[in-house]
Amino acid sequence: MSVDTATVKKVASLARIAISDADAERLAPELNNILGWIEQLGEVDTSSVEPMTAVIPNKLRLREDVVTEGNQRDAVLQNAPQGEHGFFTVPKVVE
Repeated sequence: MSVDTATVKKVASLARIAISDADAERLAPELNNILGWIEQLGEVDTSSVEPMTAVIPNKLRLREDVVTEGNQRDAVLQNAPQGEHGFFTVPKVVE
């Protein structure tokens, strides 16, 4: 793909950036170089590289899956400003 000054002006217009004709002529070769580097990256063989979510290996620190004290609804509702029938009561937001 090749970028010319008309494309540079179009992209600048879409980005709401005001550039002069001289700036557009100066930016066209720079953008062509960047696109060339991106094309080179596309040629790299990555078939033996496994997908990763981060550059460094991360291990999740998981806690034990154990049963804790449950059924504490009344204790939790004591912290609520208002409770009714075992649920939090909040003011109506939408009429």
